[in-house]
Amino acid sequence: MKQLSFLIIVPLFLLSSCVRLDNNLFNNKAIPQYLMDANPAAQEITLDGTYKIQDSMIHLLSLKSDDNGDIANIYAEYLGDIRRIATDTVIMYFHGTRDNMDYYWNRAKLLAHIGRKHRFGVMMVDYRGYGMSGGKPTESGMYADAEAAIKWLRDNGLIGNRLIVYGFSLGCAAATNRVANPGVLKPAKLILEAPFASASVMVQDASVIALPPSYFTNLKVDNAQEIKKVQQPFMWMHGTDDAFLNITTHGEVVYKNYAGTYGEAHRITGATHVNLPAVWGLEQYKAAIEAFIKH
Repeated sequence: MKQLSFLIIVPLFLLSSCVRLDNNLFNNKAIPQYLMDANPAAQEITLDGTYKIQDSMIHLLSLKSDDNGDIANIYAEYLGDIRRIATDTVIMYFHGTRDNMDYYWNRAKLLAHIGRKHRFGVMMVDYRGYGMSGGKPTESGMYADAEAAIKWLRDNGLIGNRLIVYGFSLGCAAATNRVANPGVLKPAKLILEAPFASASVMVQDASVIALPPSYFTNLKVDNAQEIKKVQQPFMWMHGTDDAFLNITTHGEVVYKNYAGTYGEAHRITGATHVNLPAVWGLEQYKAAIEAFIKH
């Protein structure tokens, strides 16, 4: 009887409050300035002082993003020597749904220490409505913001065969979209950490009632279908204990649908949605990404 009551109460709550998946995916947080290392809030992973990036290698950028006439001023961070973009390999990192670039700062620093410090340039962008970026978060806006960041890299000398695209969680949508449907640059490789299969699958996983996905979201994100267009080498990693995006209904589906030139899968036992690098081991995580880039 208690179980039946729960099944009745939850739909009534959803119906009365009009909860939408859009609000859960775009869990953005506006801030007046970026604090980076001075950020007092908790981050997803903890790094010691050996991972510090010198100020001369940290560049806060303001970019114009055009979503079919909807112009937004967005912010990005580049870790590395901008003068070397014309010769460096660059990891374009698209972060998850929570907060803003400050929350993912340690992740960017970790990527900047793959192999040796600054072996690879690292770029991260706040989608419109996140952090100091203007505008309102939308799916098409996120793709436009991703393209604006890649265009900046192109304008500073990067070519496609030195562009590695990395998406985490929500960022997997931006990453997969830019590799499957390239714009100013055709990326060389794709890395996805904890991708979701589609907005529809998220609804199916989260809902206890049979309502159409459009009731909860107007997002059309379908990474499981978009990955079929990707021919570039693909690295997938997912925690087995991910309670937010189930590895079976999401990650495994995306990886199974990949049919490109080379794919590798990393199922990290015991990792949740947010702690995969730490559970895997930071050195093992970095070594695996370096090996994939060099493959």
